[in-house]
Amino acid sequence: MTSNRNDRLLVDTSFRRLGGWAIVALCLSVIEFGSPSTGQAQTAQLPRTVQAELTGKLAGYDRNFTARAGSKAVIILVAMPGDAESNRAALEMKGALSRMPTVGTLPHEEQVVNFSGAAALADVVRSRKAAVVYFGPGFGKQISAIQGAFSSLNVLTIGAVPDYVPAGIVLGFDVVSGKPKLLVNIDQAKKQQVSLPASVLKLMKVYP
Repeated sequence: MTSNRNDRLLVDTSFRRLGGWAIVALCLSVIEFGSPSTGQAQTAQLPRTVQAELTGKLAGYDRNFTARAGSKAVIILVAMPGDAESNRAALEMKGALSRMPTVGTLPHEEQVVNFSGAAALADVVRSRKAAVVYFGPGFGKQISAIQGAFSSLNVLTIGAVPDYVPAGIVLGFDVVSGKPKLLVNIDQAKKQQVSLPASVLKLMKVYP
């Protein structure tokens, strides 16, 4: 519990300043508890509490987020049936997000959805008017299909696994040489009507 409170305090303190440079401060602030051990730089994930705070704050930088979400942001957390790690990640993310008063500047609702195919998930996103869709571990073989199914949707997709971003998820997180890094697939962002300012993009690793 103390660690979670410290994580949130560091994030909140970093984002009191407006502008893209706040993200740099955030990344520096989480190094001490987000660092991977030797040899794990390419597979380590940020703590779920930090992923949730980043999701909540970065959504506000998307120029189309408020129009997409309406009066309340629906956030879908996708779980892969039969994958314990994937299901645990979805539930942990749901718990972390539920403790945040706003996502962007809006009230929000988290919904865990079991994955039954990319097209079916896209239909769920449309019907529920989701503003954000989060993918934890377990979707490596599905990202290509998800990219195709989501290319006509107005939604922000976020992935916990770095490899998801170059494969077609809009936004993601990595830990490289002990330092957190934000990732963005700029082409997919355009297709899904996610618009981030240059001040934020210049601090991210951008995939074409």
